[in-house]
Amino acid sequence: MRGQRPPRAAVTGIGVIAPNGLRADAYWKSVREGLGVLDRITREGCEDLPLKVAGQVEGFDACALIEERFLVQTDRFTHYAMAAAALALDDAGLGGEHSAEEPYDIGVVTAAGSGGGEFGQRELQKLWGQGSKFVGPYQSIAWFYAASTGQISIRHGFKGPCGVVASDEAGGLDSLAHAARAVRRGTGAVVVGAAEAPLAPYSMACQLGYPELSTVEDPARAYRPFTASACGFVPAEGGAMLVVEDERRALDRGAAVRGYVAGHGATFTGASRWAESREGLARAIRVALAEADCAPEEVDVVFADALGVPEADRAEALAIADALGAHAGRVPVTAPKTGIGRAYCGASVLDTAAAVLAMEHGLVPPTPNVLDICHDLDLVMSRARPAELRTALVLSRGLMGSNAALVVRRGEVAR
Repeated sequence: MRGQRPPRAAVTGIGVIAPNGLRADAYWKSVREGLGVLDRITREGCEDLPLKVAGQVEGFDACALIEERFLVQTDRFTHYAMAAAALALDDAGLGGEHSAEEPYDIGVVTAAGSGGGEFGQRELQKLWGQGSKFVGPYQSIAWFYAASTGQISIRHGFKGPCGVVASDEAGGLDSLAHAARAVRRGTGAVVVGAAEAPLAPYSMACQLGYPELSTVEDPARAYRPFTASACGFVPAEGGAMLVVEDERRALDRGAAVRGYVAGHGATFTGASRWAESREGLARAIRVALAEADCAPEEVDVVFADALGVPEADRAEALAIADALGAHAGRVPVTAPKTGIGRAYCGASVLDTAAAVLAMEHGLVPPTPNVLDICHDLDLVMSRARPAELRTALVLSRGLMGSNAALVVRRGEVAR
C-alpha cells in the first residue's frame, strides 16, 4: 500500500524447549534466578568421548507431544522444534483450530547448523551393519537442515513463505531477520527459530574438531566466558521458536504484542578468526542499530555471544565498545547461556526469547558460573538486576565466521 509504512514485526508467541525449562515461563524462571544446569553427558554411546559436559534437555517426552506419524520420520532436533513451535503458536493464540484458518498467510523459517545427526547415524549403522534393505525411507529427509521447517508447516497446514537458514550459530538471528522481512513484505505471521540436538556420538565426534570446545570435566568451570579461566564453550541441545507477526494483524485479533524485531545486521569474518570478529561484529551492530533507527545510547541491555575463548571474548568486548561508544561502559551485559550451554543456532534464539522476557519483567538476568571478569564490561553476575528495559541488543558469532546482531524492542505486555 503506497504511502504507508511497512508493518512492524511483532513477537506474539514464544515457545522454548531448553535444558533449563520446557516452556517459556519455566525457562525464564531459571534464567532470572541464574540457575546452572550444565552436567555430565549421559547419552548412550557418548561415555568414552573427551567431551564430558553439556546442557541436556531433561523430561522431554516426544511421544506425548508429537504424533507418531511425525516421530518416525524425524530426528530429535525436529522433535524439539515442533514442540517449541506448538508452544509458540499456543502462546500467540494461533494454535489448534486457529493454525490453518489462513494457511497462506503464515510461513515457517528455521535455522540449523548440523541437521539430524542422531537419525542419520542410526540409519548409516544399519546400512553398513545389515545392508541397504534395512535403511528406513526417511533417511533422505530426517537428517536434512530443512526438516524442521517442512514438518512444522505440514503439521499445522501452513502454506505461506517458508525457508531454512543453513548456517553456524549466528543463523538463529538471521532466521529472525528473514521472518521480520517477510512480515514487512506482507506475510501475516511467521513461525521462526531454531532447535538443535548435537548430543549423539557421531555429532559429538564432529564437534571435537572445534578448537573452541571445552573438554573440562567440572560443570561449574567448563564454560566461563570473559574470565581469566575461560577455556571454551560447552554445547547444548534444544532451542526456541517465536511467532513474528504483522503488528496490525496481531492487534486486530486481540493478541498481546510481547516485543518487536526492529533491526538486524550480519557480516562474515572467517572461521576461528576471532581477532577479526571485532570489526565484523561491530559492523553488524551498527547496521542493526541503523535499521532499527536506534541510537547507541538507547540500548538498555546486551545479550552477549560469550564464546568463552579469550581472544574471542576480548574481540566481543571491544566490538561492543566500538559500536556503542561511550555508552558501552554504562550498558549492562549478560550471557544466560553460561548456565545451559550453547545450542548452536538455537542459542541466539533462546537469547532473543530471554531478551523479550527480560524487557517484560524489567530484569537483566545474571550470567551463571561467572564470578569475576577480565574485560571492560558491566557484566551482570550472581543475581538479576532490576532495570527499565526498552531496547535489547542480541549478539551471536558462529564458529565458521558469521557475525550477527539483532535489536529487539519492548512490546506492550504489562508487567
